[in-house]
Amino acid sequence: MNAKEPLWLCMGSACHQRGVYDILPHLQRLLCEHQLDRVIELKGSFCLGPCVNGSVLKFRETLFINITPENLRVRFTMEMLRHLKAAL
Repeated sequence: MNAKEPLWLCMGSACHQRGVYDILPHLQRLLCEHQLDRVIELKGSFCLGPCVNGSVLKFRETLFINITPENLRVRFTMEMLRHLKAAL
């Protein structure tokens, strides 16, 4: 069995203040809905770098910035989903 690819969710203080803990359950649900939970493992990380652009997700070398609970579903569907599936 192959190891799952990590999808890093910044849990640093700037992202924490921008609502990362509200993003987490929705992101977990989206990964399950799109059956990516079998190949991607959601992991927490300390600062991923662009703190002024939080909340931040990182998959391989790609950063997804300015993620909010309000825009997560659209951003996931329009940007992340295509990138995740193409990379796997």
